[in-house]
Order: sequence, then structure tokens, then C-alpha cells
Amino acid sequence: MAVSEIPARPGNPPARPARAPRRARGEGQWALGHREPLNPNERTKKDDDPLNVRQRIENIYAHRGFASIDPQDLRGRFRWWGLYTQRKAGIDGGRTAVLEPHELEDEYFMLRVRVDGGQLNLAQLRTIAEISQEFARDTADITDRQNIQYHWIRVEDMPEIWRRLESVGLQTTEACGDCPRIVLGSPVAGVAETELIDPTPAIDEIVRRYVGDKQFSNLPRKFKSSISWLVDTPYEANDIAFLGVDHPEHGPGFDLWVGGGLSTNPMLAQRLGVWVPLAEVPDVWAGVVGIFRDYGYRRLRHRARLKFLVADWGVAKFREVLEKEYLGRTLLDGPAPELPEKPIDHIGVHTQRDGRHYVGAAPVVGRVSGSQLAQLADVVEAHGSGRVRLTPYQKLLVLDVPPERTESLVTALRGIGLEARPSIWRRGTMACTGIEFCKLAIVETKARGEHLVAQLEERLAGADLKDADISIHLNGCPNACARTQVADIGLKGQLVTGPDGRQVEGFQVHLGGGLGMAAGQSAGFGRKLRGLKTTAEELPDYVERLVRHYLAGRTEGETFANWVIRADEEDLR
Repeated sequence: MAVSEIPARPGNPPARPARAPRRARGEGQWALGHREPLNPNERTKKDDDPLNVRQRIENIYAHRGFASIDPQDLRGRFRWWGLYTQRKAGIDGGRTAVLEPHELEDEYFMLRVRVDGGQLNLAQLRTIAEISQEFARDTADITDRQNIQYHWIRVEDMPEIWRRLESVGLQTTEACGDCPRIVLGSPVAGVAETELIDPTPAIDEIVRRYVGDKQFSNLPRKFKSSISWLVDTPYEANDIAFLGVDHPEHGPGFDLWVGGGLSTNPMLAQRLGVWVPLAEVPDVWAGVVGIFRDYGYRRLRHRARLKFLVADWGVAKFREVLEKEYLGRTLLDGPAPELPEKPIDHIGVHTQRDGRHYVGAAPVVGRVSGSQLAQLADVVEAHGSGRVRLTPYQKLLVLDVPPERTESLVTALRGIGLEARPSIWRRGTMACTGIEFCKLAIVETKARGEHLVAQLEERLAGADLKDADISIHLNGCPNACARTQVADIGLKGQLVTGPDGRQVEGFQVHLGGGLGMAAGQSAGFGRKLRGLKTTAEELPDYVERLVRHYLAGRTEGETFANWVIRADEEDLR
């Protein structure tokens, strides 16, 4: 007998009817009809496609100035053209999460220039340098996404900046925003001795077809891509990655990975187990982006990355939807890629397949300047080269160097502050933008990173560092722009208690993280010990102490990450 049919007892109220099962709340997936309610970011995109803001910048804001900019454009749609308001000077990290956006931001912008695949010719390099010197107070950082990032940009100068960039084939289109960001690529694509396929045509085709195309200009969140034959990009930390693989029957092609991303809820990309020929990479890429656009979670901003959908669906369902709904064909099963014996970073002198050399050099934590890049262009040209590449590790390469000019180039690069034979500390340290310019940051990173490198070079000059490649990544907040969780020593900026009891800049420490970049290397996130933090002031002391414990306790050939797994806790503090 149903509840509604049970007779009421004398003196008791009638029984309530049974409730219908509560309907599960939608995740904002367009393909399932969940388009309401919208969070503020989704509302902004629905009100006007962010790509349209360029017309307003050129026709209105560049003439009327910063005060004329609509707030939804300023803090939303401007990102689709690579523009973020930068942090106002003098605001400490303790107020980052307290102040309103208009209180944090200056009337200047950070501007990202896309350098897809990291490829630059001399005309492009000189143009980047000139814009930096003329419009960006000589700033021009190399990011770990192969972008160039300027600071101190005025909205009034954007039309001229775009004109100059686009005249040499560069753009800022969708360098930020909920859209397809820069496509990472191997910095030695087309010249590497061991490369079987140059994926550059696929990268170029994706950029030509889809960057700036409104079919993909409104995604749930940002979408990061990597396409490389070699294992020299952080492929497991991207929403989509194609990695070179040689199929026993079909020959060279690409292995497909989806669902990677770090930030506050890190996840590693997963293999779909398919083999994709070079010619099909753009279509498969578009199919994955289409799934993200249509099935991605738009209701809650912090769950809007593709990694959450992949985690919920699993790779089998993801592959099925990709094949049936977006490609209309079955993809071929494929083998896993073979990883190199050691991780690849391209620093130093290497031989190209044509017998010429390429030279990889390291600035400190990616910090360069327009003046330095102008000098670089002169040096490169004087040594018979016309091509420079940026890496996803804040480094740069000079290609096509005649063998007899190599040592001269190494010396000339050193003369302008770019070291082709750097210490392991300069080679392995990266830093995000930090509190100097970023509104989300809590601590300083670039200057701290430079100081840390200099201190370690001095303090550990006599140590036996053979085979001790140690990566150190400094991040100014929890968002992991510098890939904190996958570094040997990951440093997440936060306020900590200093010796005198006051709150000061410091870092939470992650130890032994890494990606699957070499044979026998297991991908995983850094070990976090309870309460393991350091003040920024004590950071050099802490890292020196930690490294000395590693050098004293490691076995023959043991990596830092493997040592961390078995090390006593007191040796890690």
C-alpha cells in the first residue's frame, strides 16, 4: 500500500504524499540542455562573444583611455586578446584575497603574445624587442607556455602593437580566456635527429582554422594543447596532447592524451589508446575541443576544466563520444610512446639532422628584456642563423648554427646574459609572474628565483652535483602557473609565520613531483609533509640544506624524486 493510501488514524493528521525523487542538478552542459543558471563568467560570454571586444578597443577605448572601459570587457573579454590588468604596485600579498578587483588593478596591462610551437624568425624577434622597448618599459618575459609576456601596456597603444605584431605573422588572439590557448610544440621540431614526423604543419593548421573562430571562442574554461614528436613538452599537464609514436603496422603518428591540468586540483592527462596520423591531428583536436565545449561543466567555475569531465567519464566513454558524435569514425588502436633514456631540455650544443647545430640557452627564471632580445637578434644574425625557438621551460634555442660558429655563439650569448652552459640551478629553476604584476599572487617570485639561483650557485659551488638535475618551480599563489606540483622542489607562495610571529612571504613546499618524461620515470605530484613551509627569507638556507641531505644520502644514479620517496622526514625539513 502506498503512503497516500494508508488511512489516517483517528486524531492524527493525514499522511503526507510521497515526494518525487529529487532531480540531479545539471552541471551546465550544453549538450544536455543545461544552459541556466549562468555564473558571472558564463553570462559575460553569453552577452557578447569576447572576440568582439577588439573592435571596441580599437574604436573606443584606445581613444578614450582606461576610464572608458566597460568592467565586463576589462575583467573578462580583454583576456581573449591576451590582456590582463596588472597588479597595482605596493599592495602586499595579505590583501590579495581581500580587495575588490578595481582596488587591485593598475591602469596598465600584461599582454601575452602567442608563439605557437615556440617558433620565431628574426623579423618576429626584432618586432617583439621593439614593442617591448617602446611600449612595455623593456619587459618581455618568456613564459612556460612559450609565450612572450609584456607588462606596462596601455590600452591606447594596442592598435599599433597589433599592427606591428600582425605585420610579421604574430598575434595575441586567444592568448588568454576560455578558449584554445597557445599550442605547445617541440622547440626542435623539424631539425631534431631523432624526430620521425615534424608536427609543425598540424600546429599551423589548427591555429589557421580555429584560433579566432567563434565556434570555439566560448569554452567552459581555458584549453591547453601540446603537439610534439619528442617527449620535450609537459604533455601530461595539458587538456590535450599528441605525442609521437611509431605504429608497428601504420608507421609514425601520434598518441592522444586528454584531461591534464594542475592548479588547485591537479590531474594528469590520460591516454586514449589511439593512433592518429599527422593529417588527422587537426580534426581530432577539434573533436576533443568540441566535446569540451558541449559537455564541459559550466555551472561551477572551479570544476570547469576538461580534466573533471575526463575523470567522471573515463577514457573509454570519452573515446566513444569522440568517435561517434564528433568524428563519425573509429580511431585506430595504438601503442604507448617510447620514452627517452633521460629527460630532454635542449640546453647546450646539439647536432641537427642536417649537420648544423642548435644551441639552447637559459635566462634566469625566464626574465628577459626587449633590449636583450634585440641584442639576441643581432647575435643570431651575425652567426648565420635566422631562427629562434622558445621552450615550455622559460628557455630559448638558436637553430641552424654552422658548426665552426658554435663556440663563438656560446660566448656571444653569455655576453648578453644568456648562458648555454648554465649551472643546474639556472637550468632547472622556473618562476611565474608573481606579486610584482599579478593580481592573484601572494608573494614575489621572479626576484626570489633570481636570488635563489645566485645563492645556490655560490653556496654549492664545490658540491658533487654530477647527475643531480633538480627542478625548482616558484609560484606566487596556488594556481600552479609554474607547474609547482610536478617539480622536484615545488614552492607554492603563501603567507607564513616568521621568526617574530608576524606574517611574512613564504612557500609551502612540495617535494619529488614530476612528469613521465623519461624511461622508468613515474609521473606524480610532489610529497607534502605536514607543516613543511619556509619563509622567503629562509628559502636559500632551506634548499641548500635539502640538497646537501640528498647528495649525502642518494645511491648511485638515484634521482632527487626517488630519494624523496624513501628519505627520512627530518632530512626533508
